[in-house]
Amino acid sequence: MTTLLRVDASIRVEGSVSRALADSAEAAWKAEHPDGIVVRRDLGRHPLPGSVWPTVISAKMGWSAGDDATRLDQAEALALAEEVSNEIRSADAVLLAVPLYNYGISQHAKTWIDLVMTDQELRGGEVLRDKPVILTLARGGGYSPGTPKEGWDYATGYLERIFGEVFNMSIRKAVAELTLAPVTPAMAELIDASKVSEQEAHVTAQEHGLTVAKELTDAAA
Repeated sequence: MTTLLRVDASIRVEGSVSRALADSAEAAWKAEHPDGIVVRRDLGRHPLPGSVWPTVISAKMGWSAGDDATRLDQAEALALAEEVSNEIRSADAVLLAVPLYNYGISQHAKTWIDLVMTDQELRGGEVLRDKPVILTLARGGGYSPGTPKEGWDYATGYLERIFGEVFNMSIRKAVAELTLAPVTPAMAELIDASKVSEQEAHVTAQEHGLTVAKELTDAAA
């Protein structure tokens, strides 16, 4: 039985494009693995505490003040870090849905990544090597080559660097652009282009979900 870890970072539930793309990838994966387990971590609706990463680092570095309250906070933070680490370790594949916020990644996703990275064995080692990760990304504007905002997307490159070069995972992406066009009057002329981008991203997400699922089936055979 295979396990898919799905992590959502959008603060929106209804109307979230990154979530919808992840739904397409998940549906394709489940069609191949109907008995598979989907472990969900919804960072948009249930964000990790902003203090958890510095608390874990302080505990691991021995920077505690030493009082009972501090030790309790550190114990809780360390337990959460272990839980997050075990989720990605145990998953056969990862599905990460991330919107572009203010030209970067969601703070919810960054906190989660920071917490995962407190597990030193996951950084640059073999634990996650070649494990598939599907990124479903939503960008409100246009950031492709030749557009006025080319180079302003500081999320995609970061995610590729972390998951591809730090965790050594196998990355697949499905990206929808211009997602704010339908709700932004100044972008009205881009609505048709946004629909095309989103439709193409759904197709790509489905393809990635199916490909990853079949790879897992072949590996288990």
